[in-house]
Amino acid sequence: MRILSKSDVERLLPVEKCIPIMRDVMQLVSSGGALLPIRQFMPIPEVEGKMAIMPGAISLPACFGIKLVCKYEREQGSQLGSHVGMVLLFDSERGIPLAMLEGSSLTAIRTSATSGLATDLLARSDANRLAILGNGEQAMRHIAAMRAVRPITQVSVWGRHLARAQEFAKKAESVFDLPVIAHPGVSEAVTGADIVCTTTAAHQPILAGSLLEPGMHINLVGAAIPSAAEVDREAVSRSRYYVDYRPAAMAAAGELLRAIETGDVTEDCIIAEIGEVVAGVSPARQSAEEITMYKSLGIAAQDLAAAHGLFAAAEREHAGIEVDLLL
Repeated sequence: MRILSKSDVERLLPVEKCIPIMRDVMQLVSSGGALLPIRQFMPIPEVEGKMAIMPGAISLPACFGIKLVCKYEREQGSQLGSHVGMVLLFDSERGIPLAMLEGSSLTAIRTSATSGLATDLLARSDANRLAILGNGEQAMRHIAAMRAVRPITQVSVWGRHLARAQEFAKKAESVFDLPVIAHPGVSEAVTGADIVCTTTAAHQPILAGSLLEPGMHINLVGAAIPSAAEVDREAVSRSRYYVDYRPAAMAAAGELLRAIETGDVTEDCIIAEIGEVVAGVSPARQSAEEITMYKSLGIAAQDLAAAHGLFAAAEREHAGIEVDLLL
């Protein structure tokens, strides 16, 4: 079994290499080639923390495993981050462990890569103006992912604390050699944007449907529990709404569930899973004026496919630490 650290994961799986892996696995998921129990959360007694448990199996490559993620509230800028965990990868044919991989970086990379895939499929081909709502790790990751699929020429960013957003903008400018402007309000940040990525920890909507402009594509990334939503009901009803996995969306997509509950939309507003668009069995954007929206919840199949890709790369390079479990 190989043990791969954060530095191994970052080096072996840059987002541009992860996007094709997500393309293949999301098509596999939508064709029935994955077993994906709904994730479970276990609260940790006497502390503000919980453990997320995400098991799953995919048929190609034939593997199964589980992701364990500890979610703790930490101070802004903590080196640990809010998500710390690991992915355990097993070979389906022999039932033996292949690898244990650092889970925080793997999750961050595959999440932004799947948003990149959705953007490649749904955004206008000439989309080049990006707005990022949020200024944490996923915000930075999503700039890289959007640049991998579209010729981004400028970035606008908003955060609840303007000083932090300005600090983020300065850092992003140096990393990506792009003009990155921090705005004091969401409206200013998204005005004129072609692509909007919401990467916040918001429980109540931060992006109103009235702010959406014709031709926009929106990636909803931050909210992953049914009680949280980053956009309002109007945003859902105005958009062509796509998801990663229907059962997960109907269990945890807060903005969709709110819109269904109030009668603004029905379950039929889900145009397709993104894997169905990859396969060509469901339509993508139909015109330059449509507003498209992709809901990212994250599924174990994405972790397993990314982990297997990492494992294969590590095998070729003899990277990580090799452990003989028979000793």
